[in-house]
Amino acid sequence: MSSWLLLILGGASAFATVSALFRLHRPATNGFAVMLVSWWTGEYPIFHILTQIIVVALLADGADRPIGYIGLGLFVVSWIGLVVVRIIQGRARPSGHAALVAGLGDDYLDEIPDRRRDGLRTRPELGLLLLPFRFPRDGIEITRDLRYGEAKRNALDVYRPTAAGWSGESLPVVLQVHGGGWMIGNKAQQGQPLLSRLVPTGFVGVSVNYRLAPRSVFPAQLIDVKRAIAWVKGHIAEYGGDPDRIVITGGSAGGHLSSLAALTPNAPEYQPAFEHIDTNVMACIDFYGPSDFTDRIGVRGRLSSYEVFLSRVVMPGKLADHPELYAAMSPVEHVNADAPPFLVIQGELDVLVWREESKAFADELYAVSNQPVVYWEVPGAQHAFDIFNSRRSAAAVDVCERFAAVVEARWSRSQVDGS
Repeated sequence: MSSWLLLILGGASAFATVSALFRLHRPATNGFAVMLVSWWTGEYPIFHILTQIIVVALLADGADRPIGYIGLGLFVVSWIGLVVVRIIQGRARPSGHAALVAGLGDDYLDEIPDRRRDGLRTRPELGLLLLPFRFPRDGIEITRDLRYGEAKRNALDVYRPTAAGWSGESLPVVLQVHGGGWMIGNKAQQGQPLLSRLVPTGFVGVSVNYRLAPRSVFPAQLIDVKRAIAWVKGHIAEYGGDPDRIVITGGSAGGHLSSLAALTPNAPEYQPAFEHIDTNVMACIDFYGPSDFTDRIGVRGRLSSYEVFLSRVVMPGKLADHPELYAAMSPVEHVNADAPPFLVIQGELDVLVWREESKAFADELYAVSNQPVVYWEVPGAQHAFDIFNSRRSAAAVDVCERFAAVVEARWSRSQVDGS
């Protein structure tokens, strides 16, 4: 029995390691299952090596038969692959810096005011890497469940820095929009590594809920995000934030909604009863948000439209029946010269939102926008890699911090120059 367990568990371990090394995106219908396997394996390879060693030690008596030998061999292959996964993790930080250089210029760090530049993190914190879901609250005060609209899900949390050095100042705002396929998710579940880092360093954080599908179909989600922006414009000064310096961000569906909101400011069709409120944002950070629901880019054929899922859950019907609405839901259709600065972060191995789609979106934006566009393809990263603490997640947080600091510095300089 132990020899068969060695074979089965060895095969499963080897497959998990392969999924953390290669993008197993065909067939696309298996994407979610592959993502779940690759996600945890890819972010914590050392944990998996240790776990697998313990398993082999417990089943060692099964290695005296040919089946056991094969299983043991598969474990060894897995261990070698996981070492490679760990090496690839180390490439995230330098590749993030290279992306910022390409999008912002060689001297982008020199643009950051000394006060912020001196506090930039240069390596992940070991204590956080050992505790994936520990998000420090030191130096943060959270006001929960503030209402920004009438719907039950129209609630948000405000995160404020408590350090005396930031009191009395009007601070930039990071507005976090959760993901979850437009149908699940919660404001307290995502963006926590980012908020835990940025708020103590001089940002006011806002994390929002919005109406979910299928009870509420698109564009209800976008309307809610814009309504949250309107709330920030009108109320964030009470919490020490600057309503004119909003960086909107989110992952997956949250990245999609963030991009769409950033690209369609003041569009009256998405601001019913609050058309008069300015919903411009200072910048957008899009974590692996889908951008093309009609397959205009032509990256994945009909699979790029996600039509089966969208038509049954998020949209009021099929693409053929609502082509204009599907186009309206696609950020790539809203690319324009007046777009705010964008940072597009995409996992190299993402099997749910393919890197080709995100790259094409960033390229189209770069071609027309008057503001900087940074595209960062994170080596070895899977979908949702930033939800918990890991080396890649820490690198992503640090890239976001640098991008936001540069954007803020340029915005402040433009106010002084009057441009």
